[in-house]
Amino acid sequence: MSPLATRLRHLALGWCSVGLVYGTCGVLQGAGTVVPETALDRAIPFSTSGIWLYLSFFALIPVAYLLADMHRLRWLERAMQMSALVSGAVFLLWPTTLHYPPLADGSLPASVQRMLVAVDSSQNCLPSLHGALTVLSVWALADARKPVRAMLAAAWGLGVLYATIQTRRHVALDLSAGVAVGLLCGVAVRQWLRRRAPTLSIETVST
Repeated sequence: MSPLATRLRHLALGWCSVGLVYGTCGVLQGAGTVVPETALDRAIPFSTSGIWLYLSFFALIPVAYLLADMHRLRWLERAMQMSALVSGAVFLLWPTTLHYPPLADGSLPASVQRMLVAVDSSQNCLPSLHGALTVLSVWALADARKPVRAMLAAAWGLGVLYATIQTRRHVALDLSAGVAVGLLCGVAVRQWLRRRAPTLSIETVST
């Protein structure tokens, strides 16, 4: 299998599993508890102008799979799958939603956000898979040998997280929970891969 085909296979298995869990939970879960806003949310004014940066998340994930070192792809795939399973369990056991602000103006960003709202679940909020997958993608791209790429990936990821609150697709509590899920699942999968391949060097399975 060619390197590109290998990357695309990991992308499909990792990302599509997240979509499957997310969609299934949206169908099966009951009414959600509202996640409250915090002082951080109130400090970031709501604006639909952040929708473009928010949507760039859907480019960040393929970029991570296409540019990350090959030895990190299995880790990234498994970490995303575990994040989806952990988040899905929470979605079903404790459904959550938000107080979404009205989208009354006729600007292009508002129109795009209304289209997103129409196809997205109004629940599945805590933990935020947007946060979990963003932190995993940035982690996969982080490489001390490529500091410029690592800094650009970190800036991109922080921008996505900021825009997620700015557009009120998530609030600080559920976004932070998603980041925590991503980090914890990333560590857990790294340790699992190390135990499965004890003869490999740390660099082979580290991220």
